[in-house]
Amino acid sequence: MIRRLAIIGVGLIGGSLALALRRSGAVGEVVGCGRGVENLQRGVERGVLDRWETDPAAAVGGADLVAICVPLRAMRSVFGALDGALAEDAVVTDAGSVKGSVIADAEAVFGTLPPWFVPGHPIAGTEHSGVEAAFAELYDRRRVILTPTPANEAGPVDRVEALWQAAGAQVVRMDPDHHDEVLAATSHLPHALAYALVDALSGWDDRQEIFEFAAGGFRDFTRIASSDPAMWRDICTANRDHLVAALRRYQSDLGELTEALAAGDDGRVLEVFQNAQAERERFLRLLEGRA
Repeated sequence: MIRRLAIIGVGLIGGSLALALRRSGAVGEVVGCGRGVENLQRGVERGVLDRWETDPAAAVGGADLVAICVPLRAMRSVFGALDGALAEDAVVTDAGSVKGSVIADAEAVFGTLPPWFVPGHPIAGTEHSGVEAAFAELYDRRRVILTPTPANEAGPVDRVEALWQAAGAQVVRMDPDHHDEVLAATSHLPHALAYALVDALSGWDDRQEIFEFAAGGFRDFTRIASSDPAMWRDICTANRDHLVAALRRYQSDLGELTEALAAGDDGRVLEVFQNAQAERERFLRLLEGRA
């Protein structure tokens, strides 16, 4: 049981965490913190929050668990606001999608990695934002990756793991740099490709007809390009090295497919498509196995 949970950044991720914990009866009081007063008030009206503060130091007072769910660019300033304001037994975690930059921010603010800070990343989300987008089922049977640091002891890590399990998630632990390498391929690369495709087509001379006659496949492939551009710019920048490596590898593979088509190598094109179909089916079976 979490006596008091402070959520810094009450949007889809933080709001859904609060609702999921309320559903399971795992939290007593939920205190929200953010810059948008209207969003925070709506959080109280929806039952996401019990009360709110606009000052992070005030929000975490007396909290035994703190979840930082702000964009990556805001992490360092939040850590600075928490310095000296936390309860003695408080454990802090985050939901940032790049762990290397978050860990670097924590170390820069506190001088060393705190034993009470357990980096984490829920692999869940939609293209929507704000507390209005929050729903209790967001984390059901979804993966949450914890990336403990050498400074962590078992107690804080176990408490954060229990937090996410109470929210319905399946928790795994991973090295921070390996996390960033994996997410560059599975999340950051697809977002970069979706943005790049729509941007490229918007510059073609016949773009009006392209978008007018686009079918469901185009809509499905480019859905994630409706996500917050500034947030994804920051994510891609924070994970630059791993994402650049993934983009270059993808460019190489795409170049091979281009050359196969140009050469009329229908067998190679079919081989690529068949392999992709089989791998996606395997991926879907993995998802069903976690359901």
